Amino acid sequence: MKLRKDLILRQVGDDFVIVEPDQGVMDFSKVFTLNNSAAWLWDKLQGIEFEYQDIFKLLLEEYEVKSNQYDSIEEDVKQLIADFEHYNLIEKN
Repeated sequence: MKLRKDLILRQVGDDFVIVEPDQGVMDFSKVFTLNNSAAWLWDKLQGIEFEYQDIFKLLLEEYEVKSNQYDSIEEDVKQLIADFEHYNLIEKN
């Protein structure tokens, strides 16, 4: 899978938002907010093909994670991918 290349991540104050720059008049129903970790991942995944395991590996490399936290991180990654797919933030092949 791959993130849509037409979307742009912007920081607005303490918030991170994804916008579609080609939409002309701003449609606020198509602005997506990300937390710090998701915004960091968005930046790391920009322009590359990735799978679930790639996201999991990036998180393990960036954050101190204890082995008893792996299940929680796996669920978070699954939810993130599901959200990206649900909101059409991933390119269709």
